[in-house]
Amino acid sequence: MSEPSNAAVSLSDQPALERELAALFVQALNLEVAAADIDAEASLFGNGQEQGLGLDSIDILEVALEVSQRYGFQLRSDDENNQKIFHNLRSLAAHVAQHRTR
Repeated sequence: MSEPSNAAVSLSDQPALERELAALFVQALNLEVAAADIDAEASLFGNGQEQGLGLDSIDILEVALEVSQRYGFQLRSDDENNQKIFHNLRSLAAHVAQHRTR
């Protein structure tokens, strides 16, 4: 019997990972919002059209460092996919699920 691929296992755990990452955001950035109140589909950045969490590039660097330490893989500032990866909590969770080593 073959073992399930990491992607299949990870994708089934994504909602739990989203909650875990929401808590990481609240803790690392001292946000004044409950982790449970963070919408996984809301933009992480704020702009004129969409409120989102209103994070800036410094906040994202802090989150990237925490994610790297906790999940055992490097998020690089020069990754051409960063805009997609950090679009919202759901896209970040999918990326973490795919690349985590811990």
